[in-house]
Amino acid sequence: MKINKRILCLAALAAAAWTLAAQTAVDVSFVFTRQTGAASNQYAVWIEDAGGAVVKTLYATQYTARGGWKVRAQSIPLWVKKAGIASMSKIAVDAITAATPRAGTVAYTWDGTDSTGKKAPHGEYRVLIEGSLRWGGRVVYTAVISENAAGDIPVAVQYYDGETAVAASAAPREHAMISNVTVVTVSAQ
Repeated sequence: MKINKRILCLAALAAAAWTLAAQTAVDVSFVFTRQTGAASNQYAVWIEDAGGAVVKTLYATQYTARGGWKVRAQSIPLWVKKAGIASMSKIAVDAITAATPRAGTVAYTWDGTDSTGKKAPHGEYRVLIEGSLRWGGRVVYTAVISENAAGDIPVAVQYYDGETAVAASAAPREHAMISNVTVVTVSAQ
């Protein structure tokens, strides 16, 4: 049997690429500026697969995740719905929440695992950051992570007034609660 060396070489390269991709992490950071007054400073950071299903929540503010969403439906509603917070156990909620951080740069890392700790399958993923701004204003940042992504990933932003998408110039004045968002793929250590 004659072995095609070119096919073996391509197979070896594909295996190497698969291994390298499996060792990639995604760093997400942004400047968080606390807003004054009630009904603000709520946000969540999560990973979705290409179909829009939540793979893993990296962080959600305690108030909303621990039941504030029942009192204030406008508090990070996209994450609340997609994450299925209503059916999460207290232990699961505690694993993804913390008190609202102090102002400054905050950072989160996705290690490529799902919410159970298993390695997520190769494919396209999205990083989402949703922030609630007062009584209905929201901002959603999105970055698409492809299998071959390397380095800085472009980040898109959309502002909302209630459920209506609006231009940045028409966004609530607190839209700067989350700014300077960066999403970067890095080699996992």
